[in-house]
Amino acid sequence: MDLEDTAARLGVTVEEVGRVHRLAGDRPSAPLPAKADAPAILDRLGVRPDDAAEVVAGWPDPGSPLWTPELRWLLDRSTALVRADLGGHQWLPPGPALPRDRGPAWRHLYVYAYLALVDVVTNYHREHGIPDAVSWTTLADLGRNLAIDRRMNREGWPVMQSWLTLHTRGAVYELGRLQHHRGDTALSLHIPDSGPLTPQAVTASLDEARAFFPRHFPDEHYTAFSCGSWLLDPQLREYLPEDSNIVRFQQRFELEPHEEQEGLDADVEVRRFVFRTLSTPLEQLPRDTVLQRAVVDHLRAGRHWYWRRGRFPI
Repeated sequence: MDLEDTAARLGVTVEEVGRVHRLAGDRPSAPLPAKADAPAILDRLGVRPDDAAEVVAGWPDPGSPLWTPELRWLLDRSTALVRADLGGHQWLPPGPALPRDRGPAWRHLYVYAYLALVDVVTNYHREHGIPDAVSWTTLADLGRNLAIDRRMNREGWPVMQSWLTLHTRGAVYELGRLQHHRGDTALSLHIPDSGPLTPQAVTASLDEARAFFPRHFPDEHYTAFSCGSWLLDPQLREYLPEDSNIVRFQQRFELEPHEEQEGLDADVEVRRFVFRTLSTPLEQLPRDTVLQRAVVDHLRAGRHWYWRRGRFPI
């Protein structure tokens, strides 16, 4: 194949296409489920009706004019790239960010890759004795992220498309309030947009994880829970009461020395998670909650938020 021509037709760099070509190689891909089964699967994955309708409308049927040869190539090789790292737990972009205003095939290409990998990862889960309820709760993060992307006017997807490869490789499990991410010696905690972060809900999730991972991954030995997030920035305590859920969550962790995270702007991430917008001017952001007012006032004062990492023993 001509990588330069493919990149030009996709509107991305040849380096990005070359990376997919190199990592996927001639490894096997995975087939999409039957289109007739798609609505039920999308519903089980928590995909809202408006998003599901778009996904089905853009389905890569044989001969569909929506799907150019280079799009079909990218879908196949992206799926193969992710499948080849089944069981892996590192951050893994599945391919280049595409121009998403060209229609549903372009907008949802990595959603189709996710759907093709559902059977692959659920088989992996079954091999590890993981209950179906945990599998489907975990994989339903697809629907949550599609809804967030729609709310963000399509601004959020390039980060989300890489995040979701963790689910399809068996790296992340949603256990109660928190998502738990397999690693080397620590389980990394993620906080989905799924309700209050109460101390009781956090404790219940941690207790569930303490039983879950030794049972289903007995060869892996974790000594700590860890988290990297703007939620651990101690500056939040200047604005939030001591009994707030965020401050109580912070109090569980021993912070590591601050280091700048390459390619990560905490000011942007705070805006992404608190307001679900990256383009709204600062003075137009809502101030309905204590946290919203804290973020806006902090930034308007010319200060910055920081991404902090912390851990505590299991």
